[in-house]
Amino acid sequence: QVQLHESGGGLVQAGGSLRLSCAASGRDLSTYFMGWFRQAPGKEREFVATISYNGGDTYYPDSVRGRFAVSRDNVKNTVYLQMNSLKPEDTAVYYCTVSRVLADVRSPASYDYWGQGTQVTVSS
Repeated sequence: QVQLHESGGGLVQAGGSLRLSCAASGRDLSTYFMGWFRQAPGKEREFVATISYNGGDTYYPDSVRGRFAVSRDNVKNTVYLQMNSLKPEDTAVYYCTVSRVLADVRSPASYDYWGQGTQVTVSS
């Protein structure tokens, strides 16, 4: 059973930065896609970023492209999300997730395991 544990969330002012980390245990995830989604109150879970198993490919929606960067360390079984130029609309619970066979990078249904989430709050 894969377990994912996010950390690094918190309160930051608009324009600031945060770095989220997600440590995985229970399985070697070096052949999995790893990614991040977020969910704000009253909204659906939204795709934020995904990285391929070897880090060669990354995927972002337009809303975060150029501000967020996903990376991974397969030795540590960890994925990171560097978030810069944060905006109040980035406020949400951020979830780490993994997928063995990624059918649709933007669909939560394509992912196999999820963390419990970490809160990110951006004040204006």
